[in-house]
Amino acid sequence: MFIGEFHFTLDDKGRLSVPIGYRTALKDGAVVTRGLDHTLFLYPKEQWRSLAAKIAALPLSTADTRAFARLMLAGAMEVSIDKSGRITIPEYLRIYAGLQKQVVISGLYDRLEIWDKTAWQAYVVQTEANGDQIAERLGPIGL
Repeated sequence: MFIGEFHFTLDDKGRLSVPIGYRTALKDGAVVTRGLDHTLFLYPKEQWRSLAAKIAALPLSTADTRAFARLMLAGAMEVSIDKSGRITIPEYLRIYAGLQKQVVISGLYDRLEIWDKTAWQAYVVQTEANGDQIAERLGPIGL
């Protein structure tokens, strides 16, 4: 399970440290892909396989499902943790997510999200400002 918020610096080669507590969960490999809200999603390889199978099973006849499959599957890249505990984020994914030097890794139970720090801070401010409305919409589902 991934939870928490971690701040790291992306080096000039696109390498990013993985939080120490999560390296074991990713030791057998991981997949990084385009996420929603111009973030990157990082999944353990087994979790990715399960998600990718669900995405691949979506109907091809619907434009939204084709678009979502393209976003997630075509953007995916396998990554491994090096001896220093880092992964290398491919350039096309760094561009997609607008990653600069300062990066936030947020744990979201089954995945990690990788955000540019400025984008993350803006998202948190906006979400906190709309907290009451969000809570109201989530109430009917028991949250």
